[in-house]
Amino acid sequence: MALWRGSAYAGFLALAVGCVFLLEPQLPSSALRSLWSSLQLGPALPGPGSPERRLAAAWDALIVRPARRWRRVAVGVNACVDVVLSGVKLLQALGLNPGNGKDHSILHTKNDLEEAFGHFLGKGAAAERFFSDKDAFSDIAQIASEFPGAQVLLCGPVGPKLHELLDDNVFVPPESLQEVDEFHLILEYQVEEQWGQLTAPHANRFIFSHDLSNGAMNMLEVFVSSLEEFQPDLVVLSGLHMMEGQSKELQRKRLLEVVASISDIPAGVPIHLELASMTNRELMSSIVHQVFPAVTSLGLNEQELLFLSQSASGPHSSLSSWNGVPDVGVVSDILFWILKEHGKSEIRASDLTRIHFHTLVYHILATVDGHWANQLAAVAAGARVAGTQACATETIDSSRVSLKAPREFLTSRSGAGARVTVNPDEPVVSWHREGVSFHFTPVLVCTDPVRTVGLGDAISAEGLFYSEVHPHH
Repeated sequence: MALWRGSAYAGFLALAVGCVFLLEPQLPSSALRSLWSSLQLGPALPGPGSPERRLAAAWDALIVRPARRWRRVAVGVNACVDVVLSGVKLLQALGLNPGNGKDHSILHTKNDLEEAFGHFLGKGAAAERFFSDKDAFSDIAQIASEFPGAQVLLCGPVGPKLHELLDDNVFVPPESLQEVDEFHLILEYQVEEQWGQLTAPHANRFIFSHDLSNGAMNMLEVFVSSLEEFQPDLVVLSGLHMMEGQSKELQRKRLLEVVASISDIPAGVPIHLELASMTNRELMSSIVHQVFPAVTSLGLNEQELLFLSQSASGPHSSLSSWNGVPDVGVVSDILFWILKEHGKSEIRASDLTRIHFHTLVYHILATVDGHWANQLAAVAAGARVAGTQACATETIDSSRVSLKAPREFLTSRSGAGARVTVNPDEPVVSWHREGVSFHFTPVLVCTDPVRTVGLGDAISAEGLFYSEVHPHH
């Protein structure tokens, strides 16, 4: 799940069907290094010159650590062993031929996989789907795991392979162990890569799995029960999207149990929920109405934001999809609606006060006034790590990134917006609307990305690392 900077904390991870305790001041440098080495950031190249270099230098001046830092962080509960490889090469190895592309909410066959992969490659959009046929998925996973150039990343339920990948400093409770691993296949594609007549406008990835352990959130209760002894300053959750592979009856039952478990987390401990790609509108609507009031913070991208609004009858829900770069005013309207309709207020029993939105070319942090500090630094840090993570560099290399965000935009499409201009020397733009503060910053987009996996997690983690919650809240 979220990737965490290790120099400031002792950390705790609960991985889908298990718990991992990190009790050293520095995170392990072997098994986990590939996941978050790019988060060990240094200063960007200073001085005048290109807009990219000026913006990176301005970020460095803005990004300061909060006065109060998280000491202990609990992270759960979606985890797996990720197999990362070229999507086009895998489909070719499976003997699949390019088609026109078509989305499927659930994948039942290899042809469904080909159509869904082509659909999202043509849009350059990230997506994740459940593969219903266990045997067919196992066959595909076996081919993928043996594929030349495939990389295996640590992620989670603690089966034999995942246990093997864990560093010696990581303790796995016996309750966390299971006989088999859960594998997620991550099919990456590069910018302008082709699959038949389709060409990818952006580099991205398509994820699919037959993951029943994470889908049932089997170890959520174990995770929550561990918190009393661990006493975290912050809890980070993900994995609700995996429930799409379950029956409607189980989804309803499990979601009620999820809310009950979250309510058992000690009062005063902020809870961040990371969303992911979904297709079930009924499940998403239930998450909005039942889970959102129980958490403090959200992280999501443009696909998840629009689907959320469509599912819960929010603003701009008539949009079928984004046309190119998501309009800032539209995004701002939806974020405002979430916090005003489902966030904390004097008349509503909700804890939600913060949303970290990220898309390829810009990020926005929206917060209910009076609850969070250092958000200017937080949004800048999240955008900065997007560039370093994608390029696999420790600092922003201005020769490998491009400023593609809109230089001018409306802060709202409802009539309440103002027109603002983005200056690379002052890259964070802020505005307010009825008790909600917004912080916008461009992203320096990597022109030759090495990684597309885990960017959202890295962005949210970095944003949280630099965030400070007011203690009286």
